[in-house]
Amino acid sequence: MENHATFSILMLPWLAHGHVSPYLELAKKLTTRNFNIYLCSTPATLSSVRSKIGEKFSQSIQLVEIHLPTLPTLPPHYHTTNGLPSHLMGTLKDAFDMASPNFRNILNSLKPDLVIYDLLQPWAPEAASALNIPAVLFISSSATMTSYAQHFFKTPGIKFPYSSTIYFRNYESVFVKSLYKRDQDTFRVVNCMERSSKIILIKSFKEIEGKYSDYLSCLTGKNVVPVGPLVQDPIFDNQDSKIMDWLDKKDKCSTIFVSFGSEYFLSKEDMEEIAYGLELCNVNFIWVVRFPKGENVILEEVLPKGFLERLGNRGMVVNGWAPQAKILNHSSVGGFVSHCGWNSVLEGLKFGLPIIAMPMHLDQPVNARLLEEVGAGVEVLRDSNGKLHREKMAEIINMLVKDASGECVRKRVREFQEKIESKGDEEIDEVVHDLVHLCEMKNKINGLH
Repeated sequence: MENHATFSILMLPWLAHGHVSPYLELAKKLTTRNFNIYLCSTPATLSSVRSKIGEKFSQSIQLVEIHLPTLPTLPPHYHTTNGLPSHLMGTLKDAFDMASPNFRNILNSLKPDLVIYDLLQPWAPEAASALNIPAVLFISSSATMTSYAQHFFKTPGIKFPYSSTIYFRNYESVFVKSLYKRDQDTFRVVNCMERSSKIILIKSFKEIEGKYSDYLSCLTGKNVVPVGPLVQDPIFDNQDSKIMDWLDKKDKCSTIFVSFGSEYFLSKEDMEEIAYGLELCNVNFIWVVRFPKGENVILEEVLPKGFLERLGNRGMVVNGWAPQAKILNHSSVGGFVSHCGWNSVLEGLKFGLPIIAMPMHLDQPVNARLLEEVGAGVEVLRDSNGKLHREKMAEIINMLVKDASGECVRKRVREFQEKIESKGDEEIDEVVHDLVHLCEMKNKINGLH
């Protein structure tokens, strides 16, 4: 990439870890290419970001606080989706909208050359436009999911033209119907796409989703530019020694990592079936379970009676958080039981792990279908009542991690791993070219040199 003048970018992700994390990883990539980054979010969200920046990026990535109004049911520690009770999600979105004047003040103060914003805040590109600042949408969801949703909005009643997402499974029906409702969130997303300056960035790579990103370009009339998987590199330190010491004692590819994301909480029924499914399978496991903030949960009381005692040293249950990238990169890990959030899907592919797909809601069922289409995972199907079955879960775990019948999937994910490694930051170079062009055009229009 040719040298260019130093430009500043203000990033405004949605207030969820699954959104902030790829924005931070993109920020790191851009700072190595002569950009200075302002990462803007609430204090509650940024509290978990500071430790992930590292000394290397501390001068080129500055954290900027945006303050939301403190509503009666939404104190400041709830100004993030992490641990947010589900009934307060609408309130958080309302509070975020109410902070738009604060965002305009931030733009006036910092005067960035470019704004990169997320899917739920159309007021961000509007504020940037008022100051003649170009604004680019960065989507951290899959191109498959995004083109799927955009298709139903743009062409209701017309069959989606690709195979992986036309098979509506029982528990997807509510999600599919929501695409037709055209509710407030749908219009937010569409407005954000329409207001993006010529291009839309998306967390993806062509080898897995090329036809879906191309279709999204057709639907939006924008150049959809993949930025690559943007997976955080494992951080090796002295923390989490108990987990890593436990993994060190296991045989190569003998263990699975089980996690359903940082912001989804299992129902009592799902937790029970997953526990018994892990007990039935013949592999070691680390299972991360999470509960809403403020709930003082004792694991022994929410897991099946005697579960932990019966496991012995074959399984480890972690309450709250575990170093996911570090665990997935460990040689003893040979599979990933995942809810199929997009960040987790790309982490699984980067580390060459077959994915046992157990989607729960939102974009996850579509991502699971994509994994099956490209041969990198198999979904644990629910029955017609939406119920998981322990026997089916154990069967698929054993197949993908141990049995000869799963070798085709294991081979396929290794191919994706090799492709990701060989490409390096190839996609980022194209992104930089496009962003530099926008910044230079902005300066030319504004008479700056």
